[in-house]
Amino acid sequence: MGGELTVHHDPGSVGLVETRSVRLFTADAPLTLASGRTLGPIDVAYETYGTLNADGSNAVVICHALTGDAHAAGWHAGAKGPGWWDNLIGPGKPLDTDRFFVISSNLLGGCMGTTGPSTVNPETGNVYGLDFPLLAIQDFVEVHRALVRHLGVGRLLGVIGGSMGGMQALEWSLRYPDEVANAAIIAASSRLTAQNIAFSAVARRAIMDDPNFAGGHYADTGQSPDIGLSIARMMAHITYLSEDAFTEKFGRAPQNASRRPGFGVDFAVESYLGHQAEVFLERFDALSYLYLSRVMDYFDPFAAHELVARRRPVNYLVVSFDTDWRFSSAHSRRIVRRLESARYPVTFRDITSPWGHDSFLLVIDAYHDTLRAWFDRALEVGV
Repeated sequence: MGGELTVHHDPGSVGLVETRSVRLFTADAPLTLASGRTLGPIDVAYETYGTLNADGSNAVVICHALTGDAHAAGWHAGAKGPGWWDNLIGPGKPLDTDRFFVISSNLLGGCMGTTGPSTVNPETGNVYGLDFPLLAIQDFVEVHRALVRHLGVGRLLGVIGGSMGGMQALEWSLRYPDEVANAAIIAASSRLTAQNIAFSAVARRAIMDDPNFAGGHYADTGQSPDIGLSIARMMAHITYLSEDAFTEKFGRAPQNASRRPGFGVDFAVESYLGHQAEVFLERFDALSYLYLSRVMDYFDPFAAHELVARRRPVNYLVVSFDTDWRFSSAHSRRIVRRLESARYPVTFRDITSPWGHDSFLLVIDAYHDTLRAWFDRALEVGV
């Protein structure tokens, strides 16, 4: 993990990759959003790994979580680390790129190459800011679908995502079941609890109450609401790890030799959260955080879609982790019950892990073995 050369000799790495961009909607042919508003142009950043086979039957779409991006695997030139799901994607890995064609894109509303609230509005010449339309999970899916069509793929072998990515996979499979053969929904939820909505509400308030927020038009001032975004990230990161994980990583270890109490960074865990916030500021935008976190609050697909028995149902994998308290196993079991009530084929695994919500990003043998077996079976059955 220390550098570019090491990974280039890793037989399990997809190696150097390039993030590409495509315009999928224009001002003359915009996307009609779930809200009824239209948006165009829309540019999308994406990466692909592996090769699409002759009949286009081996394509799998990766949907990223709240603060993810298109760079899911491999390395960019000069990068300090691999893609965020590199341990899952590559030759010999659960998503084996010698067999699967994997597509990953930055979702609508993001800030890593896809059109979002920090993009310049061509009608005004200024950044959209809070004039950007509110979004829904459905809108993410529509843009993903447009990218899939652009890449010449018809029916997907699979769609997979963790956390908010799992919400996208669920929405896609319910709204367009004829387009998806298999859907893997990992550490996700079909309807947020009041506690989850509360966490995001505090995070958004921290951002919007930052003096530099400037009503969402901070791009015009040359400043950013860094304090508010840092607080939002620090609080969110607490929810991504279990108590046992924090205890194992930090305990009550002091940050330095001085034991003199004060209001500085006295404990190692405080330093860790501060570092996470600093790194986050280098790559993420406060407006995207507002918009994307709000999307999750309103997601409730089982209230929007009628589940009916289908002759060709989507095959589901639902995975939860026993120490995930942000999207606990109860959230996944609710998804399973709803799908099973319509007699959809569902495989459910509750994986033992000490790491909490972040487990979906980590190498956990039982988790990766489950994904490997499920994708092997999907490829065997076909689209």
